[in-house]
Parts: sequence; structure tokens; C-alpha cells
Amino acid sequence: MESELATALAVYQSARGRLFGVAYRMLGSVAEAEDILQEVWLRWQRVDHATVQEPTAFLVTMTTRLAINELQSARVRRESYIGPWLPEPVDTSADPTLGAERAEALSFAVLLMLERLTPTERAAYVLREAFAYSYEQISSVVQVSEVATRQLVSRARKHLALERHREVPKAEQRRLLSAFVTAATTGDLRDLERLLAEDVVSYSDGGGLVRASRIPVAGRETVAKFVRAFQSHFWNGIDVVEAEANGQPTVVLSRGDDTIAVLALTTASDGIRQLLWMMNPQKLGAVASRGR
Repeated sequence: MESELATALAVYQSARGRLFGVAYRMLGSVAEAEDILQEVWLRWQRVDHATVQEPTAFLVTMTTRLAINELQSARVRRESYIGPWLPEPVDTSADPTLGAERAEALSFAVLLMLERLTPTERAAYVLREAFAYSYEQISSVVQVSEVATRQLVSRARKHLALERHREVPKAEQRRLLSAFVTAATTGDLRDLERLLAEDVVSYSDGGGLVRASRIPVAGRETVAKFVRAFQSHFWNGIDVVEAEANGQPTVVLSRGDDTIAVLALTTASDGIRQLLWMMNPQKLGAVASRGR
């Protein structure tokens, strides 16, 4: 029995990076993804391993189906979430793709857009675009025909294409982020407006646990004035550390030993399109050590 358990654990651990990559992209939450992986491990121990020809495929299938079920429940919870919901940031400086062959479906902008897909569309898109699974493999995972699987992925791609803007290179993202932090800390209204796209939106996710705007703030002038309004008290005593989360430049904002926010941007050729203030303390654990 101990030998069988050790073998089962070795197989699970070898696949864990990929399993987390699937679950996190599906749910946008580190905590929820870890819960899924814990359930997968418990179920994997009860499986007759001699009957499983492809263990990794089996584990990915189990993870995806559990994530689909969890996403349906999560959406109900998010309807009563206080203020805007944003994905939980993860430090990708050590593992840029979270166990995937591609970094697709990892940026904050795409994760937010994926929220508008059905759970099955999201699963099909993630497996195809982030992990390069064949349509035949995906159809087996989500339990629909191969034709239906192709339609799921196609609908997801079209939906995202309607809203997706071409991101500027990472170096330019980093420059815009640094320039924004400088303008925000000094309260320079003109510099803020110069950095923002005309239809920029600022989202603040405090989860009702910390003080944060409970509605999105939209428009260049409005967002610039909003950022300047809290310049004098928000940035006082704040340490700003450059970091990488979800494969893109971010900054970790700390006061003393406490990480209070992760700030990320969505950018395009016309400037900053989204400001994403992750402030819910329950979502900062995965990046908190970066700010120390």
C-alpha cells in the first residue's frame, strides 16, 4: 500500500503544475484552484491506477470537470461580491506559464474576459489555447462531440476578439506603469491624463474588506481626478516594488510589513485602458512576499 501511495503521489506531483495551470485559468483564484487540486489528490488516491492508461490526461480531465462545477458555484458567489471582482494575482517570475506550454489565458485582461464565457467554453478555450490540446482530447474532457468542441473554442475566440486590444510590448507596459505610479504619487493631473486612454476604466477590488471604490470609475478625466483625489493619503508611507504577476509587469504596494495592493495595467497603443487595483487582503497571499 505504501508503495502504491508513493507511486500515486509521484504521478500527481509530476502533473501538479499543469493541473494548477488549468484550475487557476478556469477560476481566476489561487485559493479555489488549490481546493480543486486537493480534491483531485483525494480522488486520485481512490482510483484503481492499473486501469488508467494516461495518468496526466486522467488528472487533467478530473481537474477540468471539477473546475467547471466550481465555476458555476463561483459565479453565484460573485454576483453578491462587494464591488468589482478581479482575478487573484500570482507570481509568475519563477514559472512564467504556470506549467503550460503557452502563456495564453493568463493575463489579467484575458482572465477578466474569460469571465463572460460559459464554464464549458472557458474550459475548451483554456485547454486549446493555453495547453494546445487537440479537439479530440478536449471533447473527451468536456464530454461533447468534437464538432461541438470546435464550436465552443470558436465562439470563445470570437467573443474575446471583439473586446481584446493588442497589448504593447512588455517594456512599454513597464514604462507606462512606472510613469503612472510617479504621476499618481505626485498627483500631477496633466501627466495622468496624458497616460490614460480616453475610455480608461479603473477597477478596485477590496472585497468589502478594505476601503476601495465599489464601482468602476470610467473616462480619462474622471479617472485622473479620482486618482489625484486619494494622492495625499493613499500613497503616504507606501513602498513600491516592481514585480511580475500573471506574466506581466505589476507593482506591489506595501506599508511596513503589510502588502496592501497589487497594481496592474491593461495597455494598448492609445495608453492605459484599465487600472486594476487588487486590494482584497484575501487575494494577496500569493504575491505578498514580493513586497518585502
